[in-house]
Amino acid sequence: MKNYLVAAVSGVVFLLSGQVIAADVEAGKKKAEEVCASCHGVDGNSPAPMFPKIGGQPRTYITKALKDYKAGVRKDPVMAGMAAALMPKISITWHFTILARPY
Repeated sequence: MKNYLVAAVSGVVFLLSGQVIAADVEAGKKKAEEVCASCHGVDGNSPAPMFPKIGGQPRTYITKALKDYKAGVRKDPVMAGMAAALMPKISITWHFTILARPY
């Protein structure tokens, strides 16, 4: 009986976490369109060579890059300011992760 209860609770948690991730992706998409698209492009693959292509990059990579910009480990005055404003909104990392890689 315990196994069924554990399985049922696990299933509910799994379903709810999927909905939370979907909400994060949508929130991230909206924030990315407002803030990131002007330099990195709507799909994260800027045609301008001076802006890196971030579409399809792993979520952990984008999160670490934002944290490093905020902490000053990576140096870029524009991205440092952007990262400081975006850090509570890590949902943008989900948005760019699900996009296709440019290569």
